[in-house]
Amino acid sequence: MKKGLFSKMITAYTIIIAVSFVAMSGILSIWFQRYYFDQKEVDLERASQLLQPSVEDFINGFMSDDMLSNSFDNIGSSFNVKIVFVDRYGYANAFSSDYYNNKSIINKQIITDDLNYLRSGSIVATQGGYEKFFGNSVNTYIFPLFNRYNVFEGALMMNTPISEINKPIAKVYEIIWMLAIIAIIVPCFIIYYFSQRMIIKPLAEINNAAEKISKGEIDKRVKIQSDDEIGDLTKSFNSMADTLAKVEENRRDFVSNVSHEIRSPITSIKGFIGGIMDGVIPPEKEKYYLSLAYDETQRLTRLVNDLLDLSTIDAGQLSLNIIRFDVNEVIRRTIIKFEDKVRDRKLKVDVMFSSDELFVLADLDKITQVITNLFDNAIKYVLDEGNIKIVSKTKGDKVNISIYNDCEPLSEEELKHIWDRFYKRDKSRTIKVSTGLGLPIVQSILAGHGEEIRVENSHESGIEFIFTLKRG
Repeated sequence: MKKGLFSKMITAYTIIIAVSFVAMSGILSIWFQRYYFDQKEVDLERASQLLQPSVEDFINGFMSDDMLSNSFDNIGSSFNVKIVFVDRYGYANAFSSDYYNNKSIINKQIITDDLNYLRSGSIVATQGGYEKFFGNSVNTYIFPLFNRYNVFEGALMMNTPISEINKPIAKVYEIIWMLAIIAIIVPCFIIYYFSQRMIIKPLAEINNAAEKISKGEIDKRVKIQSDDEIGDLTKSFNSMADTLAKVEENRRDFVSNVSHEIRSPITSIKGFIGGIMDGVIPPEKEKYYLSLAYDETQRLTRLVNDLLDLSTIDAGQLSLNIIRFDVNEVIRRTIIKFEDKVRDRKLKVDVMFSSDELFVLADLDKITQVITNLFDNAIKYVLDEGNIKIVSKTKGDKVNISIYNDCEPLSEEELKHIWDRFYKRDKSRTIKVSTGLGLPIVQSILAGHGEEIRVENSHESGIEFIFTLKRG
C-alpha cells in the first residue's frame, strides 16, 4: 500500500487506456482521411459527369469559352474546386474564370505522362503533381471524357487548395483527438473512484485491522460487506482473527493453569517444610508431612515432564523411532506397573487379545506412554471396585486398541473439551493426581504417527478410548 499499489494500478490502467485510445484514434484518423478523399473523388466524378454535355458542346463549337467558363464556375463553387479542360493531347482549352490570368496553363500542354492512364479510362488523383502549373498546395483530380462512340476527347482537371481540404479534416481530427483525451481522462477518474471504494479503502481497512491485531487488539474485526474476492478476503481475515483470539484465550488459560498447577504444590511444600522448621509440626508428625511434601514434588515433576513433552510436540520436534514390536506385551507390562493401584481400589481388569502376539509398526516408547496415560486415566476415573477392559484386535491393515472403564457417561460439553489441555472432568477427585495434560499428549503422539483416537460413551455405562496403530 505505502509503496504505491494504488498509483501503480492507476498508472497501468492509464497506460493501457491511453495506448488503446491513441491507437484507435490514429486508425480512425487514417480511415477518415481515406474516406474523405474517396468521397471527394466520388463527388467530383459526379461533377465531371454534369459538365460533360457542356464540354461536348464546347468541342463541337456550340458553346463559347466564356459560357463553358461560367459552367465551370457554377459547378466549381458547388464542389469547391477550380476546373480546367484539356484536350486529347493534354493542352488546356478552357478554365474556371480564376485561371484566365494564369499564363502557365493557357494554351500549354499540361498533361503528358498521365495521358495513357486517362485514355484507358483511369482517374488520376495527385497532390502537388502539377505544382509548376497550379502550385504545390493543390489537390488535383483528373477525370477522362469520352464521347458517345467511346473515343477519348480530353479530361477535366479539378483542383482544390490543400488548405481548403485540410480545414474539415483538421476539424474532424480535433474532434477525434479531443474525444480520445476525454475517453482517457474520464475512465481514469472512474477507475480512481471505484478502485478507492472497492479495493484500496477495503485493503487499507484490512491493513489497519491487521496492525491493531499485531499490537494486541485481538477483538478488532473488519466490517466489509462484499460478494467478491475482497469479501472473501475479509471473511478469511476475520476467521483468522477469531482463530488468533481463540489461540490468545487458550494461551492465557494455559498460562493461568500452569501457574495454578505449579503454585499449588509449591505452596504445599513451602507450608509443610516451613511448619517443620518453625516447630509448629510435632516431631512425631514430621515424617508424615515430609511424605506429603515428597508427593507434591512428584506431582510437580510429572507436570514439568508433561509440559516438556507438549513443548517438544508443539515445536514439531517429535522424533519417532518406528520399529516392529508386540503391542500386547506393552499392555501386559503396563497393567503390571499399575498392579498396586488396581489392588488398592479393588478394580477388576479384564484383558482380551485376539491373539497372544499382535505386532505393530510404531515408536515403542511413545506408544508405551500412550497406553500408560490411557490406563492411568481409566484408573483415576473408574468407579470404586469397578471394571476396566482392554481389547486389542486387528482390522484390515490396522490394529484397534480400546480401553474401557466404568464411570458416569460423558456429557456433550465434556466430550467437546476432553482433549483440551488442563481439562479435568472431576477436579475435586483428580486435582492431586492429574495434570490435565495426559490426554492431549496421547492425541498428539498418535497424530504424529498418522493415527487417530476417539472417545465415546459405552453402552455398558462407562467410557471407552479407542485408537489405531499400523499393523506390523
